[in-house]
Amino acid sequence: MSRPAPPFEQLDFLYTPSRDVAADVAYFTEVLGGRVAFAIEAMGTRVAAIELTSGPPTILLTDHLEGDRAILVYRVADLKTALAQQETAGWVRERTFDIPQGPCCSFTTPGWHRVALYQLIRPEVAAHFDGRRDF
Repeated sequence: MSRPAPPFEQLDFLYTPSRDVAADVAYFTEVLGGRVAFAIEAMGTRVAAIELTSGPPTILLTDHLEGDRAILVYRVADLKTALAQQETAGWVRERTFDIPQGPCCSFTTPGWHRVALYQLIRPEVAAHFDGRRDF
């Protein structure tokens, strides 16, 4: 029996821990030439979205993410179906939560790579945050 095609539509975000979000924003923009889509500070947390190309993935720099590894955040057409498919293949979900764009579920591979799947149900969110600069 053949395995179904992977549910991944696109790698939309690299959700990356940062020890100093403002300094990382400066480096990604001034040295690497990226564009700041937004830089938000709220509830003691900083998150900045950096675009290095005209398409995805967007780099999300944040000071609240534990560990040293980025989370690869993939869009799927239907989160419930994608989770069921991946669980049948043997992976174990860690937790399900909401991100501004929609429901999301993360997991860690046996090699400690961090991956998340999300369903884009609120596409208007990107426009809401675009251009916001709190720092």
